[in-house]
Amino acid sequence: MKKRILYIEDEEFLGKIVRDTLEKEGYDVNWLKDGGSVMQMLKEYTPDICIVDIMLPLVDGYTLARNIKGLYPVMPLIFLTAKSETGDVLKGFNSGGTDYIKKPFSLEELIVRIENQLQILNGKRENEPDNSEIKLGIYIFFPGKYELHTGNRKLKLSNRDTEILSILAANKNSVVDRKDLLMTVWGDDSFFNSRNLDVYIRKLRKYLADDPSVQIKTLKGRGYTLLEE
Repeated sequence: MKKRILYIEDEEFLGKIVRDTLEKEGYDVNWLKDGGSVMQMLKEYTPDICIVDIMLPLVDGYTLARNIKGLYPVMPLIFLTAKSETGDVLKGFNSGGTDYIKKPFSLEELIVRIENQLQILNGKRENEPDNSEIKLGIYIFFPGKYELHTGNRKLKLSNRDTEILSILAANKNSVVDRKDLLMTVWGDDSFFNSRNLDVYIRKLRKYLADDPSVQIKTLKGRGYTLLEE
């Protein structure tokens, strides 16, 4: 079976070259040109690895990486970027990146790095039990199963519940910008979607109400933060 690559790059010329080359090498490539439609795409397309440019329209690569890793904690993620300062590299790894290539790069090097990341992933799958669970106080969140467990209780979550909670959990104790959340989950920040977000946040707060040490706080004019004491 072909290995699936989610490739996010807004430079048209570079994107086409990378996609065409990887497809010729036998990969299945899904190329997106901005970060706003990624969460929608992940409902239908589960990649084996992600390749993400940092400077993207709508949602930047760092934010996107945290959101992807919220859903798939062990997903390999290679950053492609013109940035090379140490701080940028560290920020990339802290956002969930597992490798980093500076532009311009050779396609041969990219392919070698892709294969290396896939081999590391296979080793993790063989040696580690279940990496898809996220502990939040008394809760265990399973993004891949759309479930939130506590004690003997198992709560089934909707797609939107799972996406939003995954993003908040991936950014635990940090601020998630409201617009970034809207763009990532819905692809736009219209008034209608903004009101929908309010409904989902209220619902998630009810789901987490049994443990006061886990709270979703609203920061007026900024966004939300999932706090775990």
